[in-house]
Amino acid sequence: MTGQRTIWDPLRKKDVAHTPEEDVRQWFIIQLQRIMGVPGHMMMSEVGFSLGRKKLRADIVVYGRDASPVAVVECKRPDVALDRDVLDQAVRYNMVLNVRYIFITNGKNTFVCRRKAVEDPGYEFVGTLPSYDEMQK
Repeated sequence: MTGQRTIWDPLRKKDVAHTPEEDVRQWFIIQLQRIMGVPGHMMMSEVGFSLGRKKLRADIVVYGRDASPVAVVECKRPDVALDRDVLDQAVRYNMVLNVRYIFITNGKNTFVCRRKAVEDPGYEFVGTLPSYDEMQK
């Protein structure tokens, strides 16, 4: 990438454009690894998938030991408010991914939602970051 600043993405294993949102994504990758204990090889960034005809792209997806998705992360620039629209975006991703945890973060604030039960499509906000083991229960 000539002429623009880049930052190394350890999940994609390449330099990517250095943007405020990318700073947040790279910061949260570190939180997932250091605080929640997620192994680096169990995460992917910029995961593309389809919902009907619409092409979507999740910022980060965390996979369980069985290789199924257990969490999705939506990252925003620090100046973007984490409002209902941001949460709705992550919930739309979950219509395809079917994860237990949804994280939304702008680097200043982070919200964690956990699916209430397997048979209940509803989510509840939780006040702590789950460990990698908790994400898989």
